[in-house]
Amino acid sequence: MTYPGEKYYPEGVRWDAPIARGTLPDLLSRAAADFGARTAIEFRDRPISYVALKEMADAAATAFLRAGYGKDTSVALFLGNTPDHPVNFFGALTAGARVVHLSPLDGEIALTHKLKDSGARVIVTSNLAALLPTVLKFLDQGLVDRVIVCEDDTWGAVGTPQAALPDNAAIVTFKAFVKDAQPPAAWPAIDPDQVALLQYTGGTTGLPKGAMLTHSNLTSAVSIYDVWNLGPDAGRDAVQRVILVLPLFHIYALTVVLLRNLKNGNLISLHQRFDIEAVMRDIEVKRATTFPGVPTMWIAIAGLPDLDKRDLSSLAFAGSGGAPLPVEVANVFQRKTGLSLKSGWGMTETCSPGTSHPPTGPDKPGSIGLMLPGIEMDVVALDDPTRVLGTGETGEIRIRGPNVTKGYWHREQEAAEYFIGDRFLTGDIGYMDADGYFYLVDRKKDMIISGGFNVYPQMIEQAIYTHPSVHEVIVIGIPDDYRGEAAKAFITLRPGAAPFTIEDLRVFLAGKVGKHELPAALEFVTELPRTSVGKLSRHELRAAQRQTTQQHPAQQQPKPATGGRP
Repeated sequence: MTYPGEKYYPEGVRWDAPIARGTLPDLLSRAAADFGARTAIEFRDRPISYVALKEMADAAATAFLRAGYGKDTSVALFLGNTPDHPVNFFGALTAGARVVHLSPLDGEIALTHKLKDSGARVIVTSNLAALLPTVLKFLDQGLVDRVIVCEDDTWGAVGTPQAALPDNAAIVTFKAFVKDAQPPAAWPAIDPDQVALLQYTGGTTGLPKGAMLTHSNLTSAVSIYDVWNLGPDAGRDAVQRVILVLPLFHIYALTVVLLRNLKNGNLISLHQRFDIEAVMRDIEVKRATTFPGVPTMWIAIAGLPDLDKRDLSSLAFAGSGGAPLPVEVANVFQRKTGLSLKSGWGMTETCSPGTSHPPTGPDKPGSIGLMLPGIEMDVVALDDPTRVLGTGETGEIRIRGPNVTKGYWHREQEAAEYFIGDRFLTGDIGYMDADGYFYLVDRKKDMIISGGFNVYPQMIEQAIYTHPSVHEVIVIGIPDDYRGEAAKAFITLRPGAAPFTIEDLRVFLAGKVGKHELPAALEFVTELPRTSVGKLSRHELRAAQRQTTQQHPAQQQPKPATGGRP
């Protein structure tokens, strides 16, 4: 069978190529055996070899087993971007436990829900002042029984604010936790279909849901990327230097950067956070070859006033994921650097892989690319998810593949809401063209129904990004007496740029979007809300607007724009 877009695949890559499956402890064991003393992770200019990483993970696994955290238990990780994450991630998995990722940027309500829902009674955190006090609250509230505290100075003192550990038998430092632990004669047997990770995602409504990602899901995801890159990787040097600035608790960073590059023996340059000059030094001085980022990072880099004079010649790959990349940002980046910045698509529930752009093929601005090997995608009607739509028709994207979650933790009764047979309903609205390239229009939950028309905020945002004064933008729907809903644009301006009126904006957008898509209201803000991984957040903006509406209801109805209503 021929799959759409396969003719544009890299040379030698087939859609039906075998996808390898296994367990994550085996992935690390093979990497340590294959690459030995080679640097696996560089952090604060200090190298950690593959063998050393494996030894530290085994010590953690031994301690987890000794403490009773093995099969059928959940271990929560509340950590930032330090080597403590992979050490404890692989350690818990080697012990047979499942990992629960907690975001350090989440609020207490979300974190409390994730702890209760996952059943995790032990949490691994850091003595950083930004993390430890929150965990101590959970201990005081009886949400966890044990707190394991990694000490930041282990990786070199940099003057980071740290919190003191109280005298409590339930709290133990990581060093004391692993001390004198004797490894078992054999590690617990792990089934590839065993849940390895509860990765919480916002979903469409309500509290976060824990996507159950198995060892097989995650190793399949790594294999899918390996198959896809057989051609492009063939001409590269043996060892790549890969910048990891994305948060490790996010699926994109975990799969695309950490797991895949450990499996292939590359050097991971680990950054605690996104610092634009630190990233540029990694590229210009240390000659990084690969930088996967999210759109907000590329917006910052594309906005560097001297970008066209910076040396990015070492970069063999610059990619964007996690959210749709504004076309104008990719254009500016390519114009200033000569490098093509491509975006793909994936989601928590697919362990990241979904679509990608081939190194050669048609130039498709705004496209998210072709479905990756081993993955099947189609588009179905919004009012009937069993009815498959034809080429060019807009509907909800469905997906199936070995990387797709088996469902949500403790949500088995709701499976019919997310699955049609073995095909997962993504909640993304889009279409496929005649060449097999997919395009995202918006999220189903973000769609605005204005005067009976479906309006997609992302399409309006793409057009607004072409305005020379605009730095960032979010478009959401607000109540409108005439239309039911109307689009409102929230904009941050470039430095030195002057604000403009809603009428000016509508004139600028005329012809770029339909009349029914023109924003009815405009507001300039100094900052837009972001998710824990730095993506612009419509959800938080909508929540803030709802609160404002409740406090000042008369101010929220947009006035008719000049030129009448569409």
